[in-house]
Amino acid sequence: MIQTGLIANAHNDLVTDAIYDWYGLSLATCSLDQRIKIWQLDETNGSWTVADDWKAHDAAISKVSWAHPEFGVILASSSFDRTVKVWEQTSPVGIPDNQQVPANGNPNASGPSTSRWIERAVLPQARGTVRAVEFGPHHFGLKLATISSDNHLRIYECLEQPSLTTWQLSEEADVQALPISPSISPLTRAQQTNALATPTQTSGSTADGVSAPLIAQALQQGLQQSTAGVGRPGLGNREADGGWCISWCKDRYWGELIAAGSGTSGVIKIIQLLPSNRPTTILTLDPSPQADIPPVEPDGVNVPATSAITSVSWAPSCGRSYHLIATGGRDGHVRIWRVKPGEEGEDDMVTDGEEGRWTATMVADFEQHKSAVGRVEWNITGTVLSSAGNDGRIRLWKATSGNVWRPAGSIGVEQSEEPDAEHPTNRDVDMDS
Repeated sequence: MIQTGLIANAHNDLVTDAIYDWYGLSLATCSLDQRIKIWQLDETNGSWTVADDWKAHDAAISKVSWAHPEFGVILASSSFDRTVKVWEQTSPVGIPDNQQVPANGNPNASGPSTSRWIERAVLPQARGTVRAVEFGPHHFGLKLATISSDNHLRIYECLEQPSLTTWQLSEEADVQALPISPSISPLTRAQQTNALATPTQTSGSTADGVSAPLIAQALQQGLQQSTAGVGRPGLGNREADGGWCISWCKDRYWGELIAAGSGTSGVIKIIQLLPSNRPTTILTLDPSPQADIPPVEPDGVNVPATSAITSVSWAPSCGRSYHLIATGGRDGHVRIWRVKPGEEGEDDMVTDGEEGRWTATMVADFEQHKSAVGRVEWNITGTVLSSAGNDGRIRLWKATSGNVWRPAGSIGVEQSEEPDAEHPTNRDVDMDS
């Protein structure tokens, strides 16, 4: 049985991201209205109430990410103003007035601050709109990854964890230009202990000097970029046509790995980070060889067989000998990839023609959304995948006992034509057998 709840009128504009904290009791949301809201769950009745609400950026916010709780209650946000900000929850008592978030995020509000969140750092290195931010696994320290519309993956490391004010840009690489490494071996115990990249550049930690261009200016830069769609006939090259997404590998055994997609290429690159080398691509997930899969044609509009990937999610391994990576794209497809270090004689496809150790097989390809997919996400055990699309439905996918992936249900929330106080919405829940 699927249990659903509804937060009505969560923001004044389109909600761009929603993510639970480590315990599932707090929910962070962000929006085109430039605000972040923190919601708390009332476990007695299952309702959500706003605990904090503030204006966080000077343009639309794209993503938010929680850090592991061992570092404190920390949140990162990325925005179309080309910055990433790090926030920490704390008591307003003792915080200087000029550092407090005004009550309800309104600079003109009177009275003491009601927000417990303080801006600790601003990371302004991006030369395009920042589309995704994600904290790394806690066993690598307090790190976060970002990707922006300039196609650059950036890795930051916190050097002063108590204050959270000093962050270093430890890695920066153009995803589309990364070299390909044919193989990868598991890290030794010593490498697992010391697998922290050597910082190469120090970033500013205050808001001084941070430029905050208007969203229109940022989009204009995207309109001028023409390299993102090279090699994909029929695809646009505007920023609005692209997709930028990242997801960390949760398994410490293989070191620091990130799945990243950028532009309109329609592929995901598995990128390895090593202390002694520059980032390299060890595997490319490219669905284009699957020529037998027809393109989705919503509303009679022809869509190429492959297009921008808008979301990627690396499943927790939970003891499996292989990894599962899910992607969602503008072509309406939800794909699941089985990725592992291949052995000689196996039938798995070796990507890019390289005789490397890592191999990938597409084990599922769903097109039920029939419209762009905005988000894919695994459950905590990596056994159930959820996807959200522009069709207004959240769909669930689960493997059978024979490892065949099937639809497991869907949830849709549609506004009734004549809402009233007693029945404000209609919730459509379908369970697939």
